[in-house]
Amino acid sequence: VQLQASGGGLVQAGGSLSLSCAVSGRTFSNYALGWFRQAPGKERDLVAAISRSVGITYYAEDVKGRFTISGDNAKNTVHLQMNSLKPEDTAIYYCAARRREYWRLSEGEYDYWGQGTQVTVSS
Repeated sequence: VQLQASGGGLVQAGGSLSLSCAVSGRTFSNYALGWFRQAPGKERDLVAAISRSVGITYYAEDVKGRFTISGDNAKNTVHLQMNSLKPEDTAIYYCAARRREYWRLSEGEYDYWGQGTQVTVSS
């Protein structure tokens, strides 16, 4: 299973970016996909996640109302729409897939990882 993340970049505060994660290879009918982020000197934390088959989502408190995670099942792709970006959203963002139906908060629960994509929000 391979995960390919794309869509990072540089944006001013208040702007928007959309990240995509394409899942390929031997995929599973039910899996969960999460977006994690890691800022310099900080731990990698779950930002948003979706249980692909049932559509149940999770958002970290500090992104609720600003970020939206959605899945395109036909394309095996998950998107993260990020609006009203803040400088504190600056981090490397990673997508990760879990071979179970429901998402989990811990990165150790995820089986496959994509490469990171840098998101930089300037003030």
